[in-house]
Amino acid sequence: MSDKVKFELEFPIHASPSFLFQYLSTPDSLGEWFADNVNSRGKIFTFIWDDSEEVAERISQKSDQSIRFKWVEDDDPDAYFEFRIQVDALTKDVSLLVVDFAEEDEIDESKMFWENQIGELKHIIGA
Repeated sequence: MSDKVKFELEFPIHASPSFLFQYLSTPDSLGEWFADNVNSRGKIFTFIWDDSEEVAERISQKSDQSIRFKWVEDDDPDAYFEFRIQVDALTKDVSLLVVDFAEEDEIDESKMFWENQIGELKHIIGA
């Protein structure tokens, strides 16, 4: 039984899906806003922060739409984190959906983490 809870956050982003997608899927671009440095070998991405590193596997990717990673060290078989780009059919407004999993008592902290990181992303791409 999974002890983590899935949550989603939505952020309006003023950028084209293809432009935004490169910031979610390439190590160099992820290293500009998500971690201090990111290396990849095939589907394996190493995210480096100050004094820690976390390894994630890219488990799915749809160009200009979504990318999903799974932390290698995560014991929860169902947990992953995903970036999904949504475009409103009518207004053409672009939103970035972040899907993640956290322990019940860490959800607020996780949401704050994503709000900070996506704030940084918006700052970098001028969105």
